Amino acid sequence: MSYSGVKEGGCQCGRVRYRVDVEGAEAYLCHCRMCQKATGGFAAAFVQVEDDHLTWESQPDWYDSSPIAQRPFCKHCGTPLGFRFKDGTGQDLTVGSFDDPSDFVPIAHAGAESLHEAWIDLRALPRQRSEDTKSVADRWHQAGLEVPE
Repeated sequence: MSYSGVKEGGCQCGRVRYRVDVEGAEAYLCHCRMCQKATGGFAAAFVQVEDDHLTWESQPDWYDSSPIAQRPFCKHCGTPLGFRFKDGTGQDLTVGSFDDPSDFVPIAHAGAESLHEAWIDLRALPRQRSEDTKSVADRWHQAGLEVPE
């Protein structure tokens, strides 16, 4: 990770917010089936942070995702916000929940037993921006809004 300092983040609806000093934090992808199911994705992108570096400005909801772990989320919008072991110190925040996740670079793959190789190197796939996708842009414009970034 190339960034150090304080970053902010939270859920999609804005009810849950946090501030965290990411000095020394490491980003990674977890491919385990628990993370796949918890996020609905092929992997969960996390940043490991220390508890004393994290301040929840508004508290998340928590659920026991397994006998050994808990996950914070927003019960209003459903945003998955992270992961922590019940007996551990520190926790992992979802990269996508940061207001600006662009500074994070993953250093490792965890849960590699469930890694889907076809989803790792996607550079050759065509890319289309949301504002250039007519079906998406039209719906935002009909709602009286611009397409969000």
